[in-house]
This record gives sequence, C-alpha cells and structure tokens, in this order.
Amino acid sequence: MVVQQTVDPLKLVEATMSNDANEPGVDPRLLEMLICPVTRGKLVYDPICNELISEKAGLAYPIRNGIPVMLAEEARPLTP
Repeated sequence: MVVQQTVDPLKLVEATMSNDANEPGVDPRLLEMLICPVTRGKLVYDPICNELISEKAGLAYPIRNGIPVMLAEEARPLTP
C-alpha cells in the first residue's frame, strides 16, 4: 500500500526561507558537502548573517539568493 502525502505549498516555501529578510535558505545537504576553498576545512552555517564561516581561514563566505559564493575574493574577513 502506497500512502501519498500532500505538501502545503506555503509551508514548503517557508521551510526553504531563512530568517533574514526573505533570503532563500540553503539546502542542508549542500552545506554538508561544502568545504572552505582556502583551507579545505569545515564550514559552519551562520543563519543570522546568511554566511558560511571558515574559522580556520578567518573568512565568512556570503550566501546570495540561496547560493553560497565560495570565492575567497568575495569572502569577508572575520574580526576577533
């Protein structure tokens, strides 16, 4: 027996939006695969700033329209 679930389109949209001014969120599966292009180290998602943080490199990579921008030139330096 196959049971189909209906998905409320509004809830689907809300689930893919971040908390920051209707910026699209990032797919959690994508976040698991990404690494810092400078250090090849782990990244931590900051939903408040909508950035991926590389503490080892001291950089914060922006996420624009739900797409991580993984260029060191586009990353902002972290301040202590």
